[in-house]
Amino acid sequence: MKIATWNINGIKARHDVLIDWLKEAKPDIACLQEIKSVDENFPGEAIEALGYNVETHGQKGFNGVAILSRLPFDEVNRGLPMLDENKEDDPQARFIEGVFSVKGSTLRVVSLYLPNGNPVDTEKFPYKLSWMDRLESWVKCQLENEEPLILAGDYNVIPEAKDCHNPQGWEGDALFRPESISRFRRLENLGLSEALRCTTDMDGIYTFWDYQAGAWQKNHGIRIDHLLMSPEAAGLLQGVEVDTYVRDWEKPSDHVPVWINYAA
Repeated sequence: MKIATWNINGIKARHDVLIDWLKEAKPDIACLQEIKSVDENFPGEAIEALGYNVETHGQKGFNGVAILSRLPFDEVNRGLPMLDENKEDDPQARFIEGVFSVKGSTLRVVSLYLPNGNPVDTEKFPYKLSWMDRLESWVKCQLENEEPLILAGDYNVIPEAKDCHNPQGWEGDALFRPESISRFRRLENLGLSEALRCTTDMDGIYTFWDYQAGAWQKNHGIRIDHLLMSPEAAGLLQGVEVDTYVRDWEKPSDHVPVWINYAA
């Protein structure tokens, strides 16, 4: 089974690119981020024609996540729960969970789009950290179920210096701040495994290249798109690939798909 994640940076702008990739890569489950569309306007017809079930959690012009699946959804949950039940739900659409039956067991797959957090001297950075704290709390509860769980998405976190072309250039950025990295590590310390780092320690593997200053042509990239897996899911990991070639297509996203080969 192929399970992928991809920040497409706008479904309307990247619709044709997405369709071409789906036809070529044929993922069983694809988690999308930054769809930038309300649910009712998501152009899902061509995706459904390829055999996918489509579930979205969107908002107008910003954020938004989706899961495309060849498997039927048993359950869909939208929005990351608030730590304080008395607070209003988060208005930003950044989290959707799909539940599937796979060979007699339950598989939970999350598409998430973690806040960027910049500029760090604004309310955006505390919001990022708070969101990560909420995610940690949610994961901690989910791991008690001892089920396969895959958290796939754009984490907006550069885990290590080897995950960016120029570490010094990212110092102080919300993606590379110690507070962000430590929260990413706390997720791993709960028992989650980061798929790519289960298979290789190589540096220079990137998933994002800015549109500016020839970043793609110079390979000045960063790695911020990750798949974290519960122990039950990690035991079924067979490989990881980064489809960097998609960045060379016409009208590409600034991110590329990352996918795992999952033995289910």
